Amino acid sequence: MALDPDDFAVQISDQIESFIVAVTEVAKGDEPDSAVPFLLLEVSQLLLAGGRLGAHEDIVPDERYEPDLGPEADVDDLRQSLAVLLDPIDVYSEVFDPYEPRKAPVACRISDDLADVVTDLRHGLAHYREGRTTEALWWWQFSYFSNWGSTASAALRALQSLVAHVRLNQPLEDLDGLDTDEDLSEDALAEAAGQVMAEELGAPLGIRPTK
Repeated sequence: MALDPDDFAVQISDQIESFIVAVTEVAKGDEPDSAVPFLLLEVSQLLLAGGRLGAHEDIVPDERYEPDLGPEADVDDLRQSLAVLLDPIDVYSEVFDPYEPRKAPVACRISDDLADVVTDLRHGLAHYREGRTTEALWWWQFSYFSNWGSTASAALRALQSLVAHVRLNQPLEDLDGLDTDEDLSEDALAEAAGQVMAEELGAPLGIRPTK
């Protein structure tokens, strides 16, 4: 029996699978000049699916215990490919919970974020492909609240900021060695950001380099 294209589960799974395919293609590095704006579009579309899951009533799995899916697919190659592609704009600063006062920002990586999101989404997709639709929706909804929703939102802010800096002709300061393992102060993180050159990102956005 053909699946109803208007079914909620079909729409969510289509958006999730489309995101995984798109990020995997971007990571190949065939079109580096358009990587950032394309990722901005894909993460934005994914978060629409997340918003629909978040607004939906609580989804209860059919089984009390989650069926064993075996080992998770390795995303290290994807993570590394994205890190190489996005260098030196991969690292950004983020505050995890805006409702917790006086939380200092921490250094994050877009490549780590996207790889972690793909891991969460693939887990649910494995259930979906096995015909466990409710289990898949439960997992996507649960992990949206617990991990991939906030992770994707943080990556989206970083990507949007990169595009905005190019559009507004506001180059970012040199990263100067910022790394996610460093223990940096709030001031240092506020000043640190990946170096964005107009000649690298401007072309796909229609921006001419300034002299």
